[in-house]
Amino acid sequence: RRDVLVLTPWLAPIVWEGTFSRDILDAQYLQKNLLTGVVTFALEKYCYVQFIEGFMSSANKYFLAGHPVNFYLFTDSPEKIPHLQMAPENHLFVIPVQDDPRWQGISRSHMDILSSYIQRQFQHEVDYLYCVDINVQLLAHVGVEIIDALVATISSWQVTPQQDKASETHPESQSAIPEGQGDFYYTASFYGGSVAEVYKLSRACSAGLVEDTENGIEGPWHHESHLNRYLLQHRPTRLLSPEYYWDTEL
Repeated sequence: RRDVLVLTPWLAPIVWEGTFSRDILDAQYLQKNLLTGVVTFALEKYCYVQFIEGFMSSANKYFLAGHPVNFYLFTDSPEKIPHLQMAPENHLFVIPVQDDPRWQGISRSHMDILSSYIQRQFQHEVDYLYCVDINVQLLAHVGVEIIDALVATISSWQVTPQQDKASETHPESQSAIPEGQGDFYYTASFYGGSVAEVYKLSRACSAGLVEDTENGIEGPWHHESHLNRYLLQHRPTRLLSPEYYWDTEL
């Protein structure tokens, strides 16, 4: 494709529809005997439980279709999860989690919960791990073209380099990105990579969130701000185009 940017300045590929051969990639993935996990959070207080059925049915159909996937669903209302018919190669694991009185608190604890479970469980069960928001609806195949060490998705609101107006600029924040230094703005609604890399990312973001909280600083986009700071310092090895997480408001 010549109509879009397909390579970053640090030579990481940007994946768009039409830039890869799914058949070739599927064959390579199968040879490696890999298992991929998906983490998502569904909290009743914020009406996210209502999205479970839509997300799971679409992800079960379209996310790495034909390859085994472990879905890890964190929820404060496990008793309200509807019966979900999973593909034979997929497995759903429901993990109870306590509610938090503030949305920002949920955002802060997200990274801490993720890093804790990677250390105690996920690293022993999967090779790659992706974090996807529960209110996502998959409309087409998301295949093994997303697999790489550290993967980020370019926000559909900000699709060109050097447009970092949404980044945190508070100089004392651990998520601060000086003006003009951002590469892309990445959404926290879809990111991932190898278990080892996601663990390092989540630990760093969790530590930054804790330090900001102790200093009375709250970033505009919470863990997304810290995700962007981390990915500026540890650039992703693969980027997914905005096609992978398109905001329907646009």
